[in-house]
Order: sequence, then C-alpha cells, then structure tokens
Amino acid sequence: MKRPANPLAGLGAVIWLAVVLVPVYVMVSVSLTRQDEALGGNALRPPRHPTLANYGTVLDNGFGHFLANTVLVAAMVVGIVLVLCVPLAYVAVRTRGFWSGGAFRLFLLGVAVPAQAVVVPLYLMITKLNLYDSLLAVALPTAAFAMPVSVLVLTGTLRDIPEELYEAMALDGASPARMLFRLVVPLARGGIGTVVVYASLQAWNGFLFPLIFTQSEDSRMLTLGLFTYVSQFGVDIPALLASVVLSGVPVFAVYLVARRTLVGGLMGAGGK
Repeated sequence: MKRPANPLAGLGAVIWLAVVLVPVYVMVSVSLTRQDEALGGNALRPPRHPTLANYGTVLDNGFGHFLANTVLVAAMVVGIVLVLCVPLAYVAVRTRGFWSGGAFRLFLLGVAVPAQAVVVPLYLMITKLNLYDSLLAVALPTAAFAMPVSVLVLTGTLRDIPEELYEAMALDGASPARMLFRLVVPLARGGIGTVVVYASLQAWNGFLFPLIFTQSEDSRMLTLGLFTYVSQFGVDIPALLASVVLSGVPVFAVYLVARRTLVGGLMGAGGK
C-alpha cells in the first residue's frame, strides 16, 4: 500500500538540510579565500579568487603532528573503553544480584558528573602520577568520562541477545569467557561500533583535558592547534577554517565506513 505524501515532513527535511549544509558551505568557502576578502566580504558569496594557500599554511604549521597526537589519543581512549566496558556490560546483564545492580547504577552516576567539577582533583592525580604534559594524561580521563554512556549503550545491546543462545552455549559447557568472545562480541557488533564512534568523538573533540593537562608543542592536539591562528591582534579566519575542514575529514571518513554499524547499534543486537 502506497503511503500518502507528507508535505510538512518534506519541508522540515529541506529546512534541516539547509541548517546542516549552509555552515559547511560557509566553512569550506571561506577557507578558500584570502584574509582581506574574508574580512570584508559576504560569507555566503563564493570566493572571487579561490586559493589553496590557507591549506598550505595549515600543513606547514604542524597540522600533521597535531593530527597524529589526536589519532593516538583517540585510539587509546577507544581501546580502554572497549577493554573495560564490554566485560562490565556483560556482567551487568548476566548477573542478577543486588550488588551487581547497585554497582551498575552507581557506575552510571558518572553521566551526571561534569568534567569541569572534577578537573582540579584530576589535575592533582595526573601530576602525582607524573603524567602531566603527556598524551596519556588526556586519554585516561577522556576514557573515564566516556565509559558510563558506553556501558549504557552496550547493556542495551546485550539485553537484546536471546536468552536461549546463552543457555545453548551453557549446555555445551562454554565458560563465561567463551560466551563473551564467541557469542556476545559477534552479536554486539552494532553496539560496539556505536561505542567506538562515541568514544573516538569524545577524544577528537575534547578541549578541556588537553588544555589543562598538556603544555608543550609535542603533546598538542588538534583542538589546541587551532590557537595557532589566533593572536593578540587578530585571527587568520581562512587558515582557521581550513584547519577545521581538515580536522573534520577523518571523522567524516570514519562515519562513512561505520554508518551501517552505527545504525545497527541503535537498532539492537545484530541490527534487528
């Protein structure tokens, strides 16, 4: 049966598409203009004399180094979150008890704790551990604040796995560890993919922890690298936006690769 047309939904989709695409267009357009044209022109007007000089300026000012640091931190955060959260979610789903349920609810309280509220204790801990001005000093707290939401997503995914599959593996003599790696992980690929995207974005877009816990040029990340184009006397707007464009390309590429897994994670175990 053919569904009737919905003009209001179509209009809303067009408006939302414009809201998303217009800022992207302005960002790319201004990144291709000269500084004098960007300061005195209309941001919605295409550049009169397009130039890639701004991208050359960005690449010559340590963008590759900042990108490598950010990728390394994102990889560490994703690794820590997966290694800890997948078993935690498995135990929370499979263990029926007062203590496991209470520990799970207590763990989820981390969702309500803002990073700004604990940045001073975290700073003291980082300095006591001699981790200040290192990438690990950024990765550890970032992973900690990504874990509550990650556990919540994974428990929702694991609850969608039929109980009969657990019982069948138990009858075959499978240990809990074998159930985790042979049953849970393959069927929870969607939820794991969602957690990977979420945790990597937390690391990629993080600003507070790199600002507080790092200082030198060697440990600078992309979010702090944007300050390269901000001085006391002005802002190099085209170069700044060129840096933002280059910073967004890896994230967009990851989304294109993992979009099906991401949608499957939002739909349940196995993407049902």
